[in-house]
Amino acid sequence: MGATPRKDTMYHWLQRLFSGPAAADGLPQDDPEPVPMPAAAPEPAPTPAPTAAAALPQRPPVSFDQLDTIDGNYYRWLFENEGESELDANAAETEVLDALAAILKSQQSGSALVRRMPGLIPQLLQSLRSDSFSGAQLSRTISSDVVLVAAVLRLANCSFKGTGNSITSIEHAVMLIGQEGLRQLITSVAFRPIIDVNSGMYTRTMAPRIWDRSERCAVANRLQADALGIDPFEAFLAGVVQNVGLIVTLRIMDQAAKGERVLGSEMFCVRLVRDARLLSCSIGREWNFPENVTRAIEEQATLFQGKPISPLGRLLAQTDYLSKVRMLVEHGRAKLDDPQLFFGLPDNARACYASLEAIDDAAP
Repeated sequence: MGATPRKDTMYHWLQRLFSGPAAADGLPQDDPEPVPMPAAAPEPAPTPAPTAAAALPQRPPVSFDQLDTIDGNYYRWLFENEGESELDANAAETEVLDALAAILKSQQSGSALVRRMPGLIPQLLQSLRSDSFSGAQLSRTISSDVVLVAAVLRLANCSFKGTGNSITSIEHAVMLIGQEGLRQLITSVAFRPIIDVNSGMYTRTMAPRIWDRSERCAVANRLQADALGIDPFEAFLAGVVQNVGLIVTLRIMDQAAKGERVLGSEMFCVRLVRDARLLSCSIGREWNFPENVTRAIEEQATLFQGKPISPLGRLLAQTDYLSKVRMLVEHGRAKLDDPQLFFGLPDNARACYASLEAIDDAAP
């Protein structure tokens, strides 16, 4: 009988994706035996220079009014509700919120509601740990998973766009994408929700949109992290994990709606997003993700309560807002030349938005 994976396996697998070979084993390294040194007079410790992240203001990167306007437009688009949304929650919405609250209060495992990494992922991570990975070996492994085959070919052909040729060989695609591209792609595929053709209406329509935005946030976070003194791996995870709870809740919404488009009132959206983020935090903690990641997600629910916000929390708030703007612009629900969209945002907001644009075609 096979051994049951430890609860922290997912985090360690993902950590190996972004670690060099020296840290790949995920095991503590033995420190060399310390050499005794003569006692010396203590010197005052130098004051560390403030990092870019520490220098950021302890406030949300976007105003309440801006966020309220964009959130209202975004959730009307997400729920496909035309015109003004109802203010108060109806009976079906109350049923969804009560079920979500019950999960949060119970001892039920939040992570049990999310699919685990498929068995193929650890094999691929093992191969990618080496700086000299074998394209032929990776190709054979990837070829046994139809989802990975489609994702690899899509990413390779996006990179090859405009040449008039198409990539049909997995081995050619693997070599074209390279090791770093495969790391990002495999992580995204591992977390991507399974959307069955028999799924309910809300899962079918909303899960792809939510996941698309999560991927964009994750990549934008990682691209911005170094300049802000934030760990890129943690920034990437925060973007990917922040909406896991909301995707899980779509199944509850399908059951409550019974095929009718009855969800999406303003009060429902506010409470749904807040509690779904708390569920994301619970799932992240069960997977032993870094506290910085779960805290940053949790902070999104209290942005305007005057509480201190961590550097990663501020970055996540910015990419969350800008990714919503990007989705609305793409679908004709907002105009990029509206001066209010970027008013008062940090200096790096334009670059962050540009990174969201740049990854549209290359997203796996």
